[in-house]
Amino acid sequence: MKKSLIYILAIIALCGNQAFAQNTLTLEESIDLALKNNYVIKNSGREIEAARQQKKSALTNYFPSINAVGIQFKSEEPLMEMGLLGRKIGFLEKGKLGYINAVQPIFAGGRIINGNRLAGLGLDVSKYKYEISKDEVTLKAEEYYWQIISLEEKTKTIEKYEEMLDSLQAQVEDAYNSGIVMKNDVLKVKLKRSEVLLNKSKLENGLNLSKMAFCQYLGLPLDGNPMLSSKLEINESPKTLYIDKTQALSNRNEYKLLELSVKSEKLQTRMTLGEYLPEVAVGASYQYLKFDSGEGRPLGMVYGTVSLPISAWWGGSHEMKQRKQKEIIAENSFKDKSELLLLQIEKAWRDLNDAYTQYLLNVESREQAAENLEINQNSYDNGLVTVSDLLEAQALYQQSEDQLTEAKANYLVKKTGYLQATGR
Repeated sequence: MKKSLIYILAIIALCGNQAFAQNTLTLEESIDLALKNNYVIKNSGREIEAARQQKKSALTNYFPSINAVGIQFKSEEPLMEMGLLGRKIGFLEKGKLGYINAVQPIFAGGRIINGNRLAGLGLDVSKYKYEISKDEVTLKAEEYYWQIISLEEKTKTIEKYEEMLDSLQAQVEDAYNSGIVMKNDVLKVKLKRSEVLLNKSKLENGLNLSKMAFCQYLGLPLDGNPMLSSKLEINESPKTLYIDKTQALSNRNEYKLLELSVKSEKLQTRMTLGEYLPEVAVGASYQYLKFDSGEGRPLGMVYGTVSLPISAWWGGSHEMKQRKQKEIIAENSFKDKSELLLLQIEKAWRDLNDAYTQYLLNVESREQAAENLEINQNSYDNGLVTVSDLLEAQALYQQSEDQLTEAKANYLVKKTGYLQATGR
């Protein structure tokens, strides 16, 4: 029975490991995991909720403020005494009193309205910041993704290179044993093969570290070793992605934040102005009084209040001038940073075009390197070139393959960067 249980558990564990090992991730699935598990995104989501609660809190200022107080006391001696017919009579030796008061603001200098508008702006700001954080996490996850794909492609390339060298080494050793070539040719091939094995080891270590960093960013176990299913493919030219930068500017969440910063400063000015305007409110109060052995007495009343901050007007004039300066600063900052965003969009467009040009050049270089390798291989087989020439041709072909892989990955990252820079 015990052995059967162990056997069953082993099968379950093996199936689980196989299921995990066979699990593949597309680029979209990887980005979804990063957005779900990244702590920056989680905190941004909490900022939204905090801003939403702040907005709800500001809304309560429209409603009456209500407070209640209850007091019961007993004094060692009467709090008041009165002489009457030659004797003293004490009062307020004990008592109860309580009241409930409600005040409804009618006009508060616009501070309630503008305070609610500011709270609404705060919620919008947190939402835009959340979207910006999502863009940053998305781009970083994609960089990790294409880096791993790139390293895997390079691993395949170097393995093919290793196979070519193995075949060449066998060919050269046969020629050496037959007395056709010198031992120096054998050593050249072996030296190149040792160099390739070292580079292969470094590449595998880099790939493993990249996968660990990728898993950490996605919230997966560090030893998860995910299989990535997307391919390094370029199916369009940058022209199909182009959008006018002035049109794209309004799509940027950063631009929307700049707009909100100007609105916020104007609302802050109105809030400051409200501190120096009259405040009008109405209220209602109910009181209950009972002292000593007398009967309890209820008392209700309604009232209205008007408050004028007269002494604050002098200093307020200077504070209003200060607020106006801050408005101008916000407007200047809006113009300056908007121009910087336009420059960023332009740079992203140029980077995308440069990456595409580099990709086309690497495609051509790879074709030339493949043709050069084929010519040198045929020439070597016919005894027209040396082994050094063939080794150089093989190395150039492997280098061209790696450069093309890097160019593809770089273009795909620049593509995402341009789409984000244009608010898409």
